[in-house]
This record gives sequence, structure tokens and C-alpha cells, in this order.
Amino acid sequence: MSDVAIGVDVGGTKALALMVARDGRVVGELKSQTPHDEGFGAGEATTKVIVEQVHELCERQGLSPAQVPIGLGLPGMMRRDGHLAFAPNLQTASGADLGAQLGTALGNSSVFCENDANCATLAEHEWGAGRGIRDFVMVTLGTGIGGGVVADGQLVRGRSGFAGEIGHMVVEAKGAPCSCGGRGCWERYASGGGLHRLTREAALEGRLASVVERCDGDPKKVRAEDVTAAAADGLEEAVTLLREVGWWLALGLANLVAILDCGHFVIGGGLSSASDLVLPAAREYLAELVEGYDARPAITVTTSMFGERSGAMGATLVAFEGA
Repeated sequence: MSDVAIGVDVGGTKALALMVARDGRVVGELKSQTPHDEGFGAGEATTKVIVEQVHELCERQGLSPAQVPIGLGLPGMMRRDGHLAFAPNLQTASGADLGAQLGTALGNSSVFCENDANCATLAEHEWGAGRGIRDFVMVTLGTGIGGGVVADGQLVRGRSGFAGEIGHMVVEAKGAPCSCGGRGCWERYASGGGLHRLTREAALEGRLASVVERCDGDPKKVRAEDVTAAAADGLEEAVTLLREVGWWLALGLANLVAILDCGHFVIGGGLSSASDLVLPAAREYLAELVEGYDARPAITVTTSMFGERSGAMGATLVAFEGA
């Protein structure tokens, strides 16, 4: 039985690998860019990056990559047999069995796969902000929006393993195009990618004049990071845009309340830690958007304990359980 496991959270822009002990201590960490090379077979470029991460983490600890259990948290629709059926934000890996590819490359028979947001949910339920809570929804705000649902203490996986794809519920009919092929998906308005899109549109429409000035007067140079920095400085136009993102976040949460009657949300991912304005605005708007808000028990919206590490932490739990 291994005393450590490696968990890799493979996102649309980065792959975060952690080596974690059974008590939750992180003993190694490595971050790499997620490849989107189309000149390889499905998932091969991604597997190559993960192989390099596993070798480096094991080398640091003097361990064999063939003997450490590995969990992969993958973005998109994970089938119960381990295949990544469809990954809107990592389409070069759609259809791949990344676990089998990685196991073959490392000579490791203990590689296990799970949806990335489900991994984050497991970590928060075991060690973090969802510990001791039997019913909650995890919402990860990264390149897109992922979700995990815990009901009566158990992770809900659904008939095919696809439960929790909350980022693709439609919040704006015929709205912004989404990488999934649909339009108006929640993640096009309330994720890190959604903030990038809204920032670009606001800059080109003249709604971020002062931020544009900070970026050499070129609206095409304005990034989401510029907006969050300007909002931190109290610039009203930037604060307004982040509150708009907060409204879109609250709208999706209100839909989940109506469907699931959930009273606790744990918010993780890069956007949750990028601004102190989005979540307070979402909490404020939630009271206006939830049906019968005052008739319900209190609805709480908290940040994850592990932030961007949640997915990788949870992937180690998947590895320990599988091994």
C-alpha cells in the first residue's frame, strides 16, 4: 500500500499535479500548460505532459512512477469505463482513454480517472469546505464551469457518469456560442473564460474606457486580469463588470436551487480566488433570483478550502480508493 498518491487536475489551460500523503499533506507540486496540439492522436499530447509531471514528482521523492497510484481529474463528460467521451475545453482529448494511455506509458496498473469537478467535490467533502455536509453543490469556475453534486453524503454520478455538467445549462436563449456546440451556456457568462469574453466585449463597446487607457489605449489588449486589478483599485467601470459576472453566477445558482433544493454551495476554481467582488455580488443577487428565498432555510455560498488545488487533491483520493 502506497503512502502517497499523485493527482493531476487537467484543465483547459493548465495541468496541476500534486503528490499527496494519505492524511492530505501535499509533498510535491508541479504545474504545466495543457497542450492543444492537433497533430497527435486523441489525448496523446496531454498524456505526454502528464508523464513528464509524474516522472519529475517521483524523482524528487526517489519513487518509481510505476508504483505510485495516480488519479486523473479530466474536464468534460467522463464515462464510467474511464473514457473521456466529450471535452468541450480540451477537444484534442475527446474520446481518449487517458488512464490507459498513461498506465501504458508508465508501466503503472494503478491509474484511475474521474471528472475534474467531481474530484474537487470529493476533496472538499473529505478534507475541506464540504466536510460534514451531506448535501451540497460544488461549482468550479475555471476556463469553463464544472460541478459536483453531493446528495445524502454521496457523490451523484448519473446514469452514464455525466452528472454535474452544470456549466452547460442554458441561461441565455440564443446567447453566446459555447465550445460545446450550444449557445447561451452558463459557463460563457460566469467562468474565467466568460469573464474574458465579457471583458473583450465591454472594452470594444467603450464600457471600460479607463481600463483601456491603462492598456495603451488599445481595447484589444484588455484582459480579464486587467479588469480584476482595476476593480481592486476601486475603478467603478471594472467593479460594475465583475458585479455583472456575479449576477450571472447567481442566476445559475438560483436554477440549481430550484431543481435540487440545495442549501449549500462551495465555489472553487481560478475565478473564485481572482476577485473579492464576484462572490459577494452573487450572494446579494441570489436573494432576488431564488424562488421563495425568504421561505427557505438559509442558503450559503462559501469558497473552497483548497482553491485551485481542489481537483488535484480529489484526484489523489480517487487514486487511493482505486488502489
